[in-house]
Amino acid sequence: MRKRLLELLACPECGGDLDVTVDHSEGAEIMQGQLVCVSCDAGYEIRGGVPRFAPVLARTEHRTARAFGYEWKHYSELGDRYRQQFLDWIHPVQPEFFRGKTVLEGGCGKGRHTLLAAEFGAADVVAVDLSDAVDVAFQNTRGLESAHIVQGDIHRLPLRRVFDYGFSVGVLHHLPDPERGFASLLSKIRAGGHVSAWVYGREGNGWIVHFVSPLRSITSRLPPRWLDGISAVLTLPVFFATRLVYGPSGGRLFGHSLPYGEYLSYIAPFPFREQRSIVFDHLAAPISHYLRGDDFTGWFEARGLGEVTVDRHNANSWRGFARIPTTVDR
Repeated sequence: MRKRLLELLACPECGGDLDVTVDHSEGAEIMQGQLVCVSCDAGYEIRGGVPRFAPVLARTEHRTARAFGYEWKHYSELGDRYRQQFLDWIHPVQPEFFRGKTVLEGGCGKGRHTLLAAEFGAADVVAVDLSDAVDVAFQNTRGLESAHIVQGDIHRLPLRRVFDYGFSVGVLHHLPDPERGFASLLSKIRAGGHVSAWVYGREGNGWIVHFVSPLRSITSRLPPRWLDGISAVLTLPVFFATRLVYGPSGGRLFGHSLPYGEYLSYIAPFPFREQRSIVFDHLAAPISHYLRGDDFTGWFEARGLGEVTVDRHNANSWRGFARIPTTVDR
């Protein structure tokens, strides 16, 4: 971490300021050290360049963090396709929107969106994740002065309320209480700022809800390496279907009229490893909520957010964007 991050951090216990003791640094990066709250004396480790605020987890949350930690460490590579995919998830936000803003990412995985937010011109982007994937995210964004990686719980964000824009992509629906996670993200965005969220939709996902979700009680308990092998086998028919039926030629003719047509046509260009990681993702998480559009829209309306835009993405998910007014009842 860089010392400038101290201006954005706060003790997750009491909200107090933090002091830093440096044990080892590499250039501007503090690689090893300690953070101590000046108000309540709570202490937090800096290890591998990442400040660690991760709490003791309940069993289900531990399994979730373990699964995604494995996923993003194993599938750590970055790709050009992530740029458009990210913009599709946070629509109507465009790259120029990030310029000069202080940005919060709730759940960063391997840091692919953190990297993009920094490249789009964010003054600072703080990416928080509960899993060990923060180590991969740190390496993927190291050298970018405006990118900061923090290990912590989205429900207890160790941050001040100073952010101009906050986003969470593909994370909230894996929390025990997704709406509570959304509210926590909002609590760190200043009045007049903006928020984006993308979640699984209940509409368009009936097959997954009724047939895949019940399997998670078994698959989410498997060792990640075993599940990754199973995911490779299950990905084969998906991969060939996307290439032969839902791909550029087939998709134009009849792909969108077939089950999951819009979504499978969208991922048809993805390489096998990327599709394999998607299959792993669906089987590894102990919790996956599939949210109805009205319920997701209700998150924004219940908190008095303005300029709300909620629409479907690929006919099986929801994306939302809104502005935080001057006064918000959270």
